[in-house]
Amino acid sequence: MASSATEVDAGGRTVRVTNPDRVIYPATETTAEVTKLMVVEYYLAVAPGIMRALDRRPTTLERWPKGVHEGIRLSTRSGDLADAFYQKRVPKGAPEYVETARITFPSGRTADEVCPTEPAVVAWAAQMGTLTFHPWPVRNDDVDHPDELRIDLDPQPGTDFRDAARVAGVARELLEELGIRGFPKTSGNRGVHVYVRIRPRWSFVDVRHAAIAFGRELERRTPGVTTSWWKEERGENVFVDYNQNSRDRTIASAYSLRPIPGAPVSTPVTWDELPEVDPRALNLHTVPARFAERGDVHEGIDDEAHSLEPLLDLWARDEERGLGELPYPPDYPKMPGEPPRVQPSKKNPANWTET
Repeated sequence: MASSATEVDAGGRTVRVTNPDRVIYPATETTAEVTKLMVVEYYLAVAPGIMRALDRRPTTLERWPKGVHEGIRLSTRSGDLADAFYQKRVPKGAPEYVETARITFPSGRTADEVCPTEPAVVAWAAQMGTLTFHPWPVRNDDVDHPDELRIDLDPQPGTDFRDAARVAGVARELLEELGIRGFPKTSGNRGVHVYVRIRPRWSFVDVRHAAIAFGRELERRTPGVTTSWWKEERGENVFVDYNQNSRDRTIASAYSLRPIPGAPVSTPVTWDELPEVDPRALNLHTVPARFAERGDVHEGIDDEAHSLEPLLDLWARDEERGLGELPYPPDYPKMPGEPPRVQPSKKNPANWTET
């Protein structure tokens, strides 16, 4: 009979884990089953890495308290009842050591989000069923000025991880030309993320414009890349998801588990190993040993914070060429300079004016 609770040491604090033997990830043909206790122990095994990714950042918790099983559905809308969901506000009854940061949504509403400052917070969140951590690109001392640019390379149908890794190689060359150092990681699924630390001087709008300009330059430099927001226009290309730099848009952190069979991990990698890495082989069962042997390969990510000016210069050049704003996410209010928010196949020529 499964034990009802156990305790773990999390950086000097005791965290109680209830239902430790609950199966969170069923076994697959290539991976063993994963219990709730194993999820907590995984996060403690990579604590320096996950804390480097989350430290003092407002963080949305993606909670799968019943596990990743067939039929479990993730709620993506407020009020939509489902077994898995995003937690944007700190849960009631959180321990006293769980700090929060107040963030403002595009609507103007606010929320106090969990703001991890120590490994015990991560262990507690994992005990609450959190599999994936979605940190904002800001710190708690300045929640309106990002300190991170995020380049999200998302393979569209007909493409795969190898295509994203190839495009990431071109992205690396472009960043280096601009005097910027990027840090790649697997998404934990099919994509690649590249993070750049920046000085917290610019607004979310500025950072988003920098991401658009970067994506457009990638389109010019190599085939198989698109910045088209509308899926019907993307084709078999790797989409540079510039809107991941918008306010209240987040990406799975480094070392986050993903709610996919096999318990894959969004894993930091080196540029040299990226072309050959198998993202599904980087999972809860393998990443702790990799971490113990090599440490965090993103350890130097905080050593330098870059200027955004080189990318904003590209944005200004594109504006002079008539390339301006692109669509925002659908839940955003109408934004300055934004083109009409309607997919191309539904344009009405009678009232459509190109901008």
